[in-house]
Amino acid sequence: MSDSQTVPKNNSLMQLFLIGAALLIIPIALNYGLVPAKTLPMFLDMDVSAIDQIHIFRGVMCLYLGVGLFWAVSAFKPEWQRVAVVTAIGFAWSIALGRVFSLAVDGRPSPLLLVYLGIEIAAGLLGLAVLLAANRKLKR
Repeated sequence: MSDSQTVPKNNSLMQLFLIGAALLIIPIALNYGLVPAKTLPMFLDMDVSAIDQIHIFRGVMCLYLGVGLFWAVSAFKPEWQRVAVVTAIGFAWSIALGRVFSLAVDGRPSPLLLVYLGIEIAAGLLGLAVLLAANRKLKR
């Protein structure tokens, strides 16, 4: 087998990062969409009662669960790990960018959303560190 056809080896650091990301996103997803009319008012300063609002939050829940499932599966597929880590970074930082934009335009949200912002920034940085460590390992 030539070098270009070499199957990637499992990277335990990427695997751990992806499993952690998948496990972290599950409760957030369920909070957003399982019973949004009950859970969201408990944690955020909002009333969710209209069918359209519930519909949107359940869609967001399934988006989060779908991405989390991809990360969980990718953790055990070495050939997918790098792409999955990149998607986790993109996912975290794109949401963080939206939150920063909203902070600038709309003002300060509920404290939980600021916690989420911190987690998203940290997750992106951690993902970058994982990629850099994997690159260093490949060069050895």
